Amino acid sequence: PYGSEVATPNLDTLADEGMVFNQFRNTSKCFPTRAALMTGQYAQRVGMSVRNLSFRNYVTLGDVLRTAGYHTLMVGKHHALDNPYDMGFDHYWGMRDGAANHFNPGYQREGEAFPAHKRQNQRVFCFDARCMQPFTPESKDYYTTDTFTDWAIELLGRHEESNDEQPFFLYLSYTAPHDPIQAWPKDIAKYEGRYDEGYAPIAEARYARQLELGIIDAETHPRTEPTHRDWDSLSLEEKADESRVMAVYSAMIDSLDQNLGRLFGHLEETGELDDTLIMFLSDNGASAEVVEIGDGEIGAIDRWASIDGHWANVSNVPFKSYKNSSFEGGVVTPFIARWPGVVTAGGPVNQTSAHLVDIMATVVDISGATYPEASRGEAVGPMDGVSLLPAFRSGTVERGKPVFLEWRGGRAVIDGHWKLVMQELRPQDIETGLWDFSTQEWELYDLGTDRTEINNLARSHPDKVAELVAKYEAWWAEVEPVIVYPGE
Repeated sequence: PYGSEVATPNLDTLADEGMVFNQFRNTSKCFPTRAALMTGQYAQRVGMSVRNLSFRNYVTLGDVLRTAGYHTLMVGKHHALDNPYDMGFDHYWGMRDGAANHFNPGYQREGEAFPAHKRQNQRVFCFDARCMQPFTPESKDYYTTDTFTDWAIELLGRHEESNDEQPFFLYLSYTAPHDPIQAWPKDIAKYEGRYDEGYAPIAEARYARQLELGIIDAETHPRTEPTHRDWDSLSLEEKADESRVMAVYSAMIDSLDQNLGRLFGHLEETGELDDTLIMFLSDNGASAEVVEIGDGEIGAIDRWASIDGHWANVSNVPFKSYKNSSFEGGVVTPFIARWPGVVTAGGPVNQTSAHLVDIMATVVDISGATYPEASRGEAVGPMDGVSLLPAFRSGTVERGKPVFLEWRGGRAVIDGHWKLVMQELRPQDIETGLWDFSTQEWELYDLGTDRTEINNLARSHPDKVAELVAKYEAWWAEVEPVIVYPGE
């Protein structure tokens, strides 16, 4: 639905029957995104803005929806030290940590190649109160996207058997297409050779489809200068590897869509599909990070590969930068909402400026749930978001306050059509705890005319810069972020 050549028929249907947003933002990083989504507060406010530690002064979607009588379920990636089973969820089956081998996150099984693991660190998995490290699946049919869907459908089935009249909330958190880039051979086969033409033709075709679909318009979304290398500069072996990496990456997305189809099919069979608000989104922009482990074939259990910055540049068309950046390429996420009779379907792309923190406010608005002032013996910060229900119904919402972004010192404030943004800090500044901003400068963009952040207006609009800096600094002081450095 956002212009890719990857086959996503179920997401396409979701978009056709729902509402598509093009200014929904995440935090540019996986665990702060999940913290903001879960709590309705900025990650800085709940102690999750630098490292994936334990939450503070928080309440979760699970906690809140329990007050409205919901059965609360979570499956998949969490990426924090806390167990979601202790965070308001009646059931949690999934990976408490971040990325892991998609075919086997645990010990090598008989007859298989040695699974590639990041830092050789097997991840923690939890099944309600029981957590284990490592988790070694018995079945060699295990694949995270398939298995997480199996678990979600099983939990929904249990709910339907025992709580037929009780509403449910399911948070299904896939890891795909996060590296390692791994997929089933049958899915990879669909895309073999598809990317032999290289970076530029794929990027150009995606941009053209985005224009055709109305996701963007050429006047306000001119293409940024490509940062990928010249395909013809690569050797034949390098071209083959790069084509293979993107074929596997696409297969992962294809598989995710297939599994969404399984989930939607289950809801349709039980008569719940059209009575359920479905929201689909991602946690960050495409990643330029490179992790290479193992010497197996790209896509296999014994190889951890990444798409790298060249394909990430293609994936983020038309925006610049990547995951970990507060520029649009790092923070803009696909967001699709479907709920027949409530969410207006089939209209133009919604250009509401929204953020993950808006999910909590939306859920509270829709469910009639109570957002408490205290939880777990601690005061709870205010909801930072606004309800998107008016946008679902009429296409617009009065935000009334800016959206704030920060990750690794990459700061931004979006107020109306203005965006003030700063490049993230260098890794050495983060690691030493210096947070030295002397090498960074604020940049100002008018998103109403320049969504791709090409024309920096900071020098010509110093008063607007000063105004937005003041708003950002006031927000930073208010949320009292916990700054924890590696090694502490």
